[in-house]
Amino acid sequence: MLLRTIDRFFRHEASGGILLMLSAVAALIVANSSLSGFYDSFLGAKLAVTLNGEGLQKPLILWINDGLMAVFFFLIGLELKREMMEGKLKNPKDVMLPGMAAVGGMAIPAVIYAALNWGQPSLSGWAIPAATDIAFALGILALMGTRAPASLKVFLLTLAILDDLGAIVIIALFYTADLKIDYLYMALLPLGALIWLNLRGQHRIAPMILLGTILWVLVLKSGVHATLAGVITAFCIPLTDKWGKSPLHALEHGLAPYVLYLIVPIFAFANAGVVLTGITLADLAAPLPMGIALGLIAGKQLGVFGVTFFMVKSGIARMPGGANWMHIYGISCLAGIGFTMSLFIGGLSFDDAALMNQVRLGVLSGSLISALLGYAALTLASRRSAETSVQAAG
Repeated sequence: MLLRTIDRFFRHEASGGILLMLSAVAALIVANSSLSGFYDSFLGAKLAVTLNGEGLQKPLILWINDGLMAVFFFLIGLELKREMMEGKLKNPKDVMLPGMAAVGGMAIPAVIYAALNWGQPSLSGWAIPAATDIAFALGILALMGTRAPASLKVFLLTLAILDDLGAIVIIALFYTADLKIDYLYMALLPLGALIWLNLRGQHRIAPMILLGTILWVLVLKSGVHATLAGVITAFCIPLTDKWGKSPLHALEHGLAPYVLYLIVPIFAFANAGVVLTGITLADLAAPLPMGIALGLIAGKQLGVFGVTFFMVKSGIARMPGGANWMHIYGISCLAGIGFTMSLFIGGLSFDDAALMNQVRLGVLSGSLISALLGYAALTLASRRSAETSVQAAG
């Protein structure tokens, strides 16, 4: 009975988002309990992989953020390549509406954050509220079941994927420090080998993963954020090999459960531990957390809903099938669930523990309010659609 219940839970579309939320709650509890010292010391413990004194030595939190998250971005890269070659991103007409909504949903939150933090050292975190957490947002939408039109999932998924692509570009352009060009030159060797294997339609995945790992180490050493190595490696995995099979599909299918149910929850537990002791409303109103929270709540709504409204009303694009404006408003709210990506970019923006606590406060509060607003709006939209259908049938 218990095993059947567990199996049913993991088969549900919302399971990833629920597990993510539970991990964040666990981090909050531990960070504000007698275990907080152990929590901090464990994440700060040094882990080294060296050979003859040369190698990598980093705190555990950075192994999670630089290493495990590279696997997360590797999966995103696989999804992006598949969608671009045979999925929702293949037809430019299908991409236009969610694509422009994603641009608006990244630009407006960044502007709101920058306006509130202008002239402050915290301005460097302008990209934190620009991101959307795919697992969390889709998890909330999945709770609606068949009450929400299927077109909404396609719209949100495409928007979130393009949002992640934008976040990858932002990380590459704006979060690279102390560039060491010699390591980038060395990184061209495994990259060239990956491209060669891709062009040959390589069937075996192991050589590509090995080359991707070498690429990760060299990119990490270069100063460019190492998660980009995960995306680059993913784009070098063949969609179809010389035997007509798909290494990309096999790898994506095999890797997704580990990322969704292990890597992302571990990241959430390691990064969501807001220390609430002594926090007041004045702390929440500080420019850094307020900029993040307002960016996620108001910025995403203005950006996603505003761009969608303009494009549909002007005749440039069509409304997703079966959806009404309350549905679109609900989706724009769900896009404000930043969580994983926002916490990740926050970690790239600030090293100071006090500032990171403010980042967590802003991300968690903004994401929670966005999730509640989105669920309420979608519930109301579904009720209106049902009432309209009943009236039409009468």
